[in-house]
Amino acid sequence: MAYQIELRHLRYFLVVAQELHFRRAAEKLCISQPGLSTQIKQLEEGLQLPLFHRDKKKVSLTAAGHYFKEEAAFLLNHLERAKTQLRLLGDGHLGELRIGFLGSAMQRVIPDLLVALKKQNPKVRTSLEELSNRAQIDALQRDRLDMGFVRLKRVPPDMVLYPVYRDTFSVVVPKSHGINAANFKGMHELAQEDFILFSQAYSPLYYDTVMSICEDAGFTPRISHKSVHAHTIFKLVENTLGIAIVPTALQYGFDLKVDFIELKNIRQRAVLSAVWKAQNRNPVLPPTIELLKKLHD
Repeated sequence: MAYQIELRHLRYFLVVAQELHFRRAAEKLCISQPGLSTQIKQLEEGLQLPLFHRDKKKVSLTAAGHYFKEEAAFLLNHLERAKTQLRLLGDGHLGELRIGFLGSAMQRVIPDLLVALKKQNPKVRTSLEELSNRAQIDALQRDRLDMGFVRLKRVPPDMVLYPVYRDTFSVVVPKSHGINAANFKGMHELAQEDFILFSQAYSPLYYDTVMSICEDAGFTPRISHKSVHAHTIFKLVENTLGIAIVPTALQYGFDLKVDFIELKNIRQRAVLSAVWKAQNRNPVLPPTIELLKKLHD
C-alpha cells in the first residue's frame, strides 16, 4: 500500500534524520516511538524506497535518505517562508527581506541600504544575520537568506555577485607601538611582529589577501591568534598581543587604544560584494537590488 505523503511525514523524517535515534526523535516530537516508526514507514512506502538503515546498534541514512533530507528541509523552509510572507501581507507589509552580512558591511553599506529601503518601501520588513562567507552562500542556496554581503571572488553559477564597495586595507597597531601613520615606511618594518587575523574559514579571500600583502613585503606573517569578530581582534591588538590587517572601514565604531595605518600604496583592495540567488522568488528582492545599484553605481 502506497501512502499519501503529508507534511507531518516530512517533519518527522527531518527530526529522525537529525537525531539518528528513534527514541530521542520521538521525545523531541512528543509522540510515541512506535507511532513515529509507523509514520516513517508510511513515508518510505509512499516514496517506495528506504530512507534509513536500521539495526540494533544504530540508525543511519541511506543514500536516498541523505538526498531527501536536503529536499525535505528545502520544502518545509519554503512553506514557512510563504506563511511568513502571507502574515506580513495580511498585516499591511509588502514582505520581508532576509540579509546576511560580514561585520565590515555594517560600517557603511548596510546602514545606507536600510535607510534608503525604508524611505522607498516603508512597508518592507528586514532581518539581519551576521554570518561567514561560506554560511551566507549555504543559506542563500537553501533560500534561508535573500541577499548576502560577502568578500568572495566567485560564487556558484546560480548566483549573482555584485561589487558594492572597494576599500583599502589598514594595519592595526596598539597606540603604544613605535610605528604609527606618521613614521610608517612600509610593511617590511612589521616582518617580526605577531599577526592577529580573521579566521581563514570565516573569510578565505581576506586571509589569502593578507598573506599576499605580507609576501609582497618579503615575509610570511607569524600568526598568533585568529578570530571571526573585529572587536576581538582589536582588543587583542590593544593588549599588545599582536597587530592586524583589516579593511579600513572597520576602524569606525570602536573606541579602543589602537591606531590604524592605511595602506594606500599597495595593490590589494578589500572588495565587498552583494550576492543573491538568480531564481529567488521573493518579490521584495528585485526593487532592493535596483535600489542597491543606484546607491553604488
